[in-house]
Amino acid sequence: MADFAYLRDIDPTILQDIRYAGSNNFVGRRLPGYDAAECIVTRKVGLRLKAIQAELRPRGLSLKMLDCYRPVRAVAEMLAWSQDGETAAARRYNPHVAKQDLFRLGYIALRSAHSTGAAIDLTLVELAADNSAAFDPAKDYADCTAPAALRAPEGSVDMGTGYDCLDPKAHTAAQDLTPQQRRWRNELVTVMARQGFVNYAREWWHFSLPGADTTTYVFPIRPRR
Repeated sequence: MADFAYLRDIDPTILQDIRYAGSNNFVGRRLPGYDAAECIVTRKVGLRLKAIQAELRPRGLSLKMLDCYRPVRAVAEMLAWSQDGETAAARRYNPHVAKQDLFRLGYIALRSAHSTGAAIDLTLVELAADNSAAFDPAKDYADCTAPAALRAPEGSVDMGTGYDCLDPKAHTAAQDLTPQQRRWRNELVTVMARQGFVNYAREWWHFSLPGADTTTYVFPIRPRR
């Protein structure tokens, strides 16, 4: 088995908002296998994230983890969701792409690199900013492509879309962005690349390490002790 570790044990300063451990995600509910809101990664990935954090902190910035290791059963739940016909929870995340087309178009993978422990979803946070706004499940937020003030709060810099926005505007090189949004995306890609991470072109938040072990795992994410 790969050398997995809780990221908090490697660098407790890296912020975490593990979205599939709650309801603030495109499925609209906690996914199976997410028994705790903890980022688990291979130790190699964790040490590289620690190095990136050490570069960012003196600049008043922090990484914020949104998803790390993903149990295989959670991927199966995503597939079931795409075929269940329900749309209410999805409108905020895929306003322009039919949910049944998300796998075919590459927005969600049938075999996720997250299940190897070598893929991660993350964003950047300005530590001096007011990041206190919390997600309210009862509130009718605008969809993920709307201006940041209208969509669900992310507690992070404005990357032009929300996390897990299954839409062309979330493509890393999308054109319909402000100069500042473009700058933040470029900053994230650049700082991650310095530690060998490669971005997935359809998702500004998704990065992986080339050449990592491709074995996928099914163990659940348990509370850290």
